[in-house]
Amino acid sequence: MAGQTIAYSVFTKPWKMPLPELARLVSGLGFDGIELPVRPGFQVLPENVGRGLPKAVAVLADYGLKVLSIAGPTDEETIAACAESGVPIIRIMISIDEDGYLATEARTLRRFDALVPLLERYGVTIGVQNHCDRFVANAAGLRHLLGRYDRRHIAAVWDAAHEALNGQDPELALEIVWDHLCMVNLKNAFWQRVNGPEAEYARWQVYWTSGRQGLASWPRVAAELKRRHYAGTLCLTAEYDDETAVERLIAEDIAFAKALFQGD
Repeated sequence: MAGQTIAYSVFTKPWKMPLPELARLVSGLGFDGIELPVRPGFQVLPENVGRGLPKAVAVLADYGLKVLSIAGPTDEETIAACAESGVPIIRIMISIDEDGYLATEARTLRRFDALVPLLERYGVTIGVQNHCDRFVANAAGLRHLLGRYDRRHIAAVWDAAHEALNGQDPELALEIVWDHLCMVNLKNAFWQRVNGPEAEYARWQVYWTSGRQGLASWPRVAAELKRRHYAGTLCLTAEYDDETAVERLIAEDIAFAKALFQGD
């Protein structure tokens, strides 16, 4: 990471508009690039990634933007398309199967072992993100899963909000994943009670909110990343329960993030 600076990215999942329109929106918000979903219904389809991803990268480049990562499959066609297009990271998450955590982890390690030669050949990284609930949920889980791999091949995408929902203090979490880190996600959320105190037992759900309002302290995350001289991609994921306010909230959040990372 030495000699680099922060690159501000946004996950474009909320917007299924044509690429030129998307590029104008993202550029106007002040981002350096995007994380592009390679998924059904989005601008680049998994079955068309070999042709679609290079074209998308070219369109975005006309607006001064890079595709800094994709969220998509990890087959050879996708890995090769990323290499051709200069996209460094494929972000994934590991959901826990019905036979349990340890069985899922063992299966995932076998899958990763088989992918390493492809990742070495093409120079692409798989970034594994922590995700609350029935996933590899926090920094400790990421380190246990990824510890045997070169981070050029398989690395950690540390998500501050999911860590706060099912994890621990950001300073400790970043210490745990630091040697494996390839990208940081910034979003925010809190647990919201969905029934009253007279209920037989409490029920809770996650509420996705703006960067200032959730359990994850963006100032603490920024301070620790600055202390460790982090230089790389910082991806704001534009995930909000109030879907009518996405553009207003992401504009506020990118301004907040830049103030935190550019300040003393």
